[in-house]
Amino acid sequence: MIEIGRVCEVVRYPVKSMAGIPTESAVLGWQGLEGDRRFAFRRIGDQSAFPFLTAGRLPHLIRYRPLGFDEDSRVLTPEGSELGLRSAELQAEIGDRFGSGVELMKFKHGIFDEAPMSVITLATIAGIGRESGLDLDRRRFRANVYLETQNAEVFQEDAWVGGTIVFGDGDSAPAVTVTLRDERCMMVNLDPDTAEQDPRVMKAVVRMSGNYAGVYGTVVRTGTIRVGDRVMLTPAS
Repeated sequence: MIEIGRVCEVVRYPVKSMAGIPTESAVLGWQGLEGDRRFAFRRIGDQSAFPFLTAGRLPHLIRYRPLGFDEDSRVLTPEGSELGLRSAELQAEIGDRFGSGVELMKFKHGIFDEAPMSVITLATIAGIGRESGLDLDRRRFRANVYLETQNAEVFQEDAWVGGTIVFGDGDSAPAVTVTLRDERCMMVNLDPDTAEQDPRVMKAVVRMSGNYAGVYGTVVRTGTIRVGDRVMLTPAS
C-alpha cells in the first residue's frame, strides 16, 4: 500500500440534489455513508425510468439545506424558513418552484448515480479551476470524501480505478474498491449558494479529461471515516 494523502472533508447528502452536510466523521456501511442520499423527490405522473427531481431540472434544489439525515429532519429553504422534510409545506414549495407536483420518497439502500461512494482530490478541483479561470467551491463536485493529496497531480484519481482505498489505519479501517471514473453532469456548473450556472466549469472538465473528474467506489470494508484520516491505496494488480 502507498500513502496518497489525508481526508480533508466528509459530506453526506440526505436528499438527492439538495445541499450536503459536512461532518467530522461518518459511518461507512455497505450502502455508503450513513444517511447519504436516502431521500429523493419524485415527479408525480412521470412514468420514465428516472422520475426523480434533480438540480438538472430545478437548479435551486441545491440551495435547500437539510439540517439532519433522517425523516424527522428539517430543511432550510433558500429564503431561510425551516420546514419539515416530510411536511406538506416543503412538498408544495418545491412543486411550485418546479411547476409540477412532487412527492418525497425514502430509500432503504440509498439512491446513487453509479456507486455508493464518491471521492475527489483538492488537486483535481484546483486544476479544473485554473483551466476554467474560476476559484471553484469544492461543493460543486458533490463528493462524499475530499482528499488532500501528497502531490498536486490533476486527475490522479484516474489511476486508482481497480485499486482499493483505505481510510485510516489498522486492519479494520474502512475501505472501498475504486470501480470507475465519475462522469460529470451540468451540476458542476451550478454555484452552490446562488444556483447560477457557469458553463466554463463543465467545458473545462470536458477539455481536460473527457468530462470525468473524481471516482466512484464500492464498499469492501465498513467502518468510520474521519477528517484527518490517513488514506492508503493498494493499486490495481
